[in-house]
Amino acid sequence: MAARVLLSLLLVASCHQQVASGSHVLRRQRADGFIPGRSSEHKSNMLAEINNHNVECDLVMNHTAPERCTFVKNTPDCDMGDGFINYLDVAFCLLPPYLTPLTITLCIIWLLFLFVILGLTASKFFCPNLSAISCSLHLTHNVAGVTFLALGNGAPDIFSAMAAFSHPHTAGLAVGALFGAGIFVTTVVAGSVALVKPFTVASRPFLRDVVFYMVAVYWTFVMLYRGTTTLGETLAYIGLYVLYVLTVIISAYIYNRQKYSVNTSIQNDAHVPAEFNSSDLSDNDTPGLLPGSLLQEYESEYTPLLNYSESTVQILLSSLNPVDSRKWRRKPWSWRVVKVLKTPVEVLLLLCVPIVDPDKDDRNWRRPLNCIHLITAPLVCVLVFQSGQFGKYMIQGQFPLWLLIFLLGLFLSAIVFFTTTNDNPPKYHSLFALLGFVVSAVLISAAASEVVSLLHMLGVVLSLSNTVLGLTLLAWGNSIGDCFSDITIARQGYPRMAISACFGGIIFNMLFGVGLGCVVQMLKTKVDVQFESEGLLTWILAASLGLSLVLSFVTVPLCRFHLGRPYGIFLLVFYAIFLLIALLAEFDKFSYEET
Repeated sequence: MAARVLLSLLLVASCHQQVASGSHVLRRQRADGFIPGRSSEHKSNMLAEINNHNVECDLVMNHTAPERCTFVKNTPDCDMGDGFINYLDVAFCLLPPYLTPLTITLCIIWLLFLFVILGLTASKFFCPNLSAISCSLHLTHNVAGVTFLALGNGAPDIFSAMAAFSHPHTAGLAVGALFGAGIFVTTVVAGSVALVKPFTVASRPFLRDVVFYMVAVYWTFVMLYRGTTTLGETLAYIGLYVLYVLTVIISAYIYNRQKYSVNTSIQNDAHVPAEFNSSDLSDNDTPGLLPGSLLQEYESEYTPLLNYSESTVQILLSSLNPVDSRKWRRKPWSWRVVKVLKTPVEVLLLLCVPIVDPDKDDRNWRRPLNCIHLITAPLVCVLVFQSGQFGKYMIQGQFPLWLLIFLLGLFLSAIVFFTTTNDNPPKYHSLFALLGFVVSAVLISAAASEVVSLLHMLGVVLSLSNTVLGLTLLAWGNSIGDCFSDITIARQGYPRMAISACFGGIIFNMLFGVGLGCVVQMLKTKVDVQFESEGLLTWILAASLGLSLVLSFVTVPLCRFHLGRPYGIFLLVFYAIFLLIALLAEFDKFSYEET
């Protein structure tokens, strides 16, 4: 239903902007001295404008429909080299102008599909491999939570921001997405958690996260206000998160010492810790952490009487099946429809990305599938990295690089297949987690680049700024998974965990999304990063996020750190008012330009 409403709003906005742009084009042509009937003179003026390398691609809507294809193909700013598809060519050259509503519809469907790829890759492949890496490195839960777990949860936001910062004209997408996601998570998600499960928040962690987030927002605001940042400032900006991690570790250490000194006489209970309860179990609902007696009872109850070993083909087929028959029977029809739509993507990802699960006895060792991964995973990296540029690379102009990678992968796959068994994982099985981490990161980066390119095209066609697209479509798409997961955790009785995820994870997304994006851009261009502000809308966005954090910082202590239904309603109303003001500011800007 939300997708239908969003689609109808975009179609209405498209029609409105086409009518408005038509009158705007006529006034612009008259101002430039163009009179209908003098097309040759106007065409020469257009070519002279295109030859100017400072022309922005957004000016394509100022030209007539037949001229837009020429403008897009000859304007350097319209070259979208970071994606596999040039969506501007699709919109203005491949399809005729009267099919613009169809173009927008297809692009939105493809955008939703890209969000599905981002969510699946991050949740099913990126996060488990990061967990396996942290277990292999013997990291504590606090360190793993604020580093690897935060990276896994914020991967779509971070890679989208890095892709957006690759070009100055799409940097507004990153700013809008990070600020918009921050407002969405800290108001809508946090408010929904308070509505679903009123609770008393942990005072010190809440105040710590809010303070660090306010500092990050203020620092980002300063960089946007100045319009530039240097390499040293960017490294210090990233260093703020390092300080946050150290603060979390030190505060947890002090708290544990105090708790230990108070409870020295209390014996350890034999119950399951709350942080490892049912909300953290896998899809198979297999208990991963149980006391010794309970674990032995569970194993004896479910241990088969006769040993049964699957064949290699059966292991391969079962490994590529993403549907659990038991889970399928007890789920509603809506979940089944979504699962059917996601299944082809999951199968392709299972063929390309290995998964190491440290909670399983065999660590998810699947001998035939893991051998296939040694072939497919490097090929995916070569064919997908940097929009497939290395897939066309020829060694000494004669031998393709992808064929060399394929032969090397085939050789390694044969060695692993003939030196291992189906039952016991090899000692180097943890290296598959590193391989899965790299491949999933490359896939997330590629999908994020496509999302940024597609949103930029929608902004040009609909005459919407990048900031509006970032704070709406991109922010909602990247945050909707966090929204559902946090609300589910709160319903299961863990609202403190949900509210901590709302504030703690978003700090990582902003600091590393902006920081790494700026660092990568500086390494490419060898100059300082320049921010192209969207004007009033950017300041509304930054001020709204800062105001929401200040209000939470003041009102929550006044409520004795109890988050109830009034607080949740207040946050939801705040987000609705912010969104209304942002959209009014966006469309008022257009009306001002037309006058």
